[in-house]
Amino acid sequence: MSGFPILCVTDRTLCAPRFLAQVEAIAAAHPAGLILREKDLPEADYQALASDVLRICTRYEVPCILHTFVGVAKALGVKYIHLPLPVLRAQSKQDRAGFDAIGVSCHSVAEALEAQALGATYLTAGHIFLTTCKPGLPGRGLDFLREVTQAVSLPVYAIGGITADRVPELQAAGAAGACLRSSLMLAPDPAAELHPYQEV
Repeated sequence: MSGFPILCVTDRTLCAPRFLAQVEAIAAAHPAGLILREKDLPEADYQALASDVLRICTRYEVPCILHTFVGVAKALGVKYIHLPLPVLRAQSKQDRAGFDAIGVSCHSVAEALEAQALGATYLTAGHIFLTTCKPGLPGRGLDFLREVTQAVSLPVYAIGGITADRVPELQAAGAAGACLRSSLMLAPDPAAELHPYQEV
């Protein structure tokens, strides 16, 4: 995808019961990837949902990035995983070697450096701006994003309160792309939501 790469971060609670239909509409708009982040699900339920989402993503040739459940990714043959830093710490070097891409969520420069040292291939940094996902908590801001991007050699995706009009300042701070959650989960037309980022 040209433009400013966008990773969709899912939250089925925002668009149930039409979650899979929304995922399909998002995949049809070709984001840079889709992170299936459904942290409230037990592992077996997550695997069942991941199977459905993986079929959709494969159909549209969009990378499907599973979240947290390393065992599910291995069972389904998925080579992309996004991990909280404590989960990454618990993985052996052999476990990490089984993945083509490992994303890690970071909330400080120290976390970013540790994730890089442990084999992460990309980072998400946030939350950058005020977001409904973290109500009442001020964003860490563009200075924080710049500190992270300057500290590591990995691609860093900004997350939290992202809008298309902020892309130039995100790029100036060194972001390789950004993550969208509620704006895509709730979008009546995900293609129209993604279009401004793809035209940058």
